Amino acid sequence: MAQPRNRIFRSVFPALLAAALMAGCAGSGNGPFVGVWGDTSDAKQPSLDLKSDGTATGTDGCNRLTGSWKEDGKTISFGGFASTRMACEGVDTWLSNAATAKIQEDGKLAVFGQGGDEIGTLTPGK
Repeated sequence: MAQPRNRIFRSVFPALLAAALMAGCAGSGNGPFVGVWGDTSDAKQPSLDLKSDGTATGTDGCNRLTGSWKEDGKTISFGGFASTRMACEGVDTWLSNAATAKIQEDGKLAVFGQGGDEIGTLTPGK
């Protein structure tokens, strides 16, 4: 009677092991994007905190931002941002329009809008 159970175990265990290994490779949460980007000491400058759980918080230099992000190889995509709606004169709120981003060779985070054009960059955070 123990033989059928062993056969099931031998056929199911490799599949479970493979699934666990793939889930572990899906994102350790400690990739190159995780962390603070921009100068958080100046509320009038854009900054972004990319958390390992896929959440993003920050400011566009005027409004507080909150949203989500997902790594896709060498780029990330943003799930859209919710933001406060303060009116700040003379502030370019480009970060609130972020769709994707990637790390450039100089270590800066290049941010792109929906059309694929670069809309700004953020330096690694302080």
